[in-house]
Amino acid sequence: MGKFRILVKGIVQCNGKYLVVEKWYDDRIFEPYQWEFLDGVLEFSETPEKAVQRVVEEKAGLHVQVDKPLYTWGFTGGEVCSIGIAFECSSQTEEVVLAEDLNNSKWVTKEELAEVITNEAVVKDIEKAGLTSNFNLDDFGKVDLFIEPID
Repeated sequence: MGKFRILVKGIVQCNGKYLVVEKWYDDRIFEPYQWEFLDGVLEFSETPEKAVQRVVEEKAGLHVQVDKPLYTWGFTGGEVCSIGIAFECSSQTEEVVLAEDLNNSKWVTKEELAEVITNEAVVKDIEKAGLTSNFNLDDFGKVDLFIEPID
């Protein structure tokens, strides 16, 4: 029987802007630090909504309201199949306290997302989320995506 893990992604908005965080992937790729949305792993006995609230609080220090699921995604790495659920979340404050595993954060408008996101997988996430129709994958640099190993 194969192994599964469930991922959650928080697309957090506040005052018309979206939170993006700069995360380290791997020194072996062209851009080891890349901008993306907050994400993490669902823990045993958690609902996906509680998991995304926990992940956003742990990684950005924000208490959010989960508004709605936006899309799902999946991939297989080795013997583990990962399934993800992205949620639109709302925050009442833009005051971020970053976890140590993140390098930086900023709040950007929909239009500014195209200036900070270079990871093709994250660009596809933006399109899936319906955040804007102005994105074209040809406008972004192609970056190899490093999949984190599962313990």
